[in-house]
Amino acid sequence: MQRYFVENPAIDNRFIISGDDHHHIVRVMRMNEGDHIICVDPLNKSAICSIAEITDDHVRVNIVQWNEGSPELPIDITIVSGLPKGDKLEWIVQKGTELGAHKFIPFISARSVVKWDEKKAAKKVERWQKIAKEAAEQSHRTQLPEVMSPQNLKSLLKISEDFDFKLIAFEEEAKQGEASNLSKTLAKMKKGQSLILIFGPEGGLADHEVSILKESGFLACGLGPRILRTETAPLYALSAASYHFELME
Repeated sequence: MQRYFVENPAIDNRFIISGDDHHHIVRVMRMNEGDHIICVDPLNKSAICSIAEITDDHVRVNIVQWNEGSPELPIDITIVSGLPKGDKLEWIVQKGTELGAHKFIPFISARSVVKWDEKKAAKKVERWQKIAKEAAEQSHRTQLPEVMSPQNLKSLLKISEDFDFKLIAFEEEAKQGEASNLSKTLAKMKKGQSLILIFGPEGGLADHEVSILKESGFLACGLGPRILRTETAPLYALSAASYHFELME
């Protein structure tokens, strides 16, 4: 059943859908009155709905039944990715959303080959957010992950002050056999707590960046004995969190 994130809460037990989602329902899916969809409201609650009316600019749906339970990870994980080359960040956002990430922060790191163009910034962030929305709908999420605009180290340190736990995925730790900090951190976490995880770009994090992050309360961790690509490492960490909090339960 197709899923849509609606911008406004239900009024009189119905939702009004417009914009791109209206186009998708009418022009792409070619749905008709009486067809069923799932709507997720701004409070992250989902409901089975029946299409009651289709007009040129909106679709009105009636709520049939609210869904119970949640497909969300019990902890909030923010993925910070050093700006990678090509479309790798799109891959990270898409697959990371499917695996339950709460937020994504691109990071302008010392070794990022890609140079951030402020003139194209709004369109880039808009595209990343659209990818996250589509992935959240496909994977039946009830939370829509936020994709922030790229941050430098100074602003990233400020943002990190609000998190309960802070980790750096550092390949030098993996080379030295460190394999416990990630699992120890997950074991300490309680439902509702937050974790920020930083991953470097293709060339990894610079030594001075790691030093500054450690001084700010970040703990360096390895991700197993193999060195992972910049687009693989965040998915490894999210999968480990899913296993710990969902499959082991």
